[in-house]
Amino acid sequence: MRVLWVKCNAPLKSIAKSYTIYTLHAQIRDIEPPVWRRIRVDGNITLRKLHHILQAAFGWTDSHLHDFEIDERTYAMGDNDNMLDLFAEDPELLDDRKARLHGLIYQGHRFLYRYDFGDDWHHDVHVEEVARTDREPHSEAWILAGQRACPPEDVGGTHGYDEMLRVLSQHPGSDQAEEYGTWAGDDFDSERFDRRAANATLLRMAWNNWGKK
Repeated sequence: MRVLWVKCNAPLKSIAKSYTIYTLHAQIRDIEPPVWRRIRVDGNITLRKLHHILQAAFGWTDSHLHDFEIDERTYAMGDNDNMLDLFAEDPELLDDRKARLHGLIYQGHRFLYRYDFGDDWHHDVHVEEVARTDREPHSEAWILAGQRACPPEDVGGTHGYDEMLRVLSQHPGSDQAEEYGTWAGDDFDSERFDRRAANATLLRMAWNNWGKK
């Protein structure tokens, strides 16, 4: 058997690495005027990391369970003691630490992020754009825009939040309004969203290795 060697004087071109960047629009369901965020994320992140990013973007405190519903499949917290029985009972339940955005979602895709199974906050997520670049992203996530404040934790879901806003607006001097103010914070403003502060939270989370999850 003869082996043919071909001499090539031209330098070999390096294979450029490409990155997939997703622009996502997330909005809390059943709140008017809407509470929404637009974020840009690296397509190589896991759904668990996307959970942390959404927490920071909206202002949640990651105090409750969460899951994602994508194409009728549920991705949940496979490392949480409260979820182990569900994983044992449902073999189709998937671990959100093992699913990455790239190859899972696409431009125009819509899926659900659910947080706090008591208050049951549903976030409708829309993939607005998928772009490819050979430039490495300066960060895994960045908040581009948003409107209105996140509801306080444990307020009672959308109905509880509506009641809170009604009391603060119509009966600002009442005992109930004072209780809400103590609970949510005296500086709570339902119309305020601080994008810089939210991005600073993202950077701190990345620095802390996203809670090591």
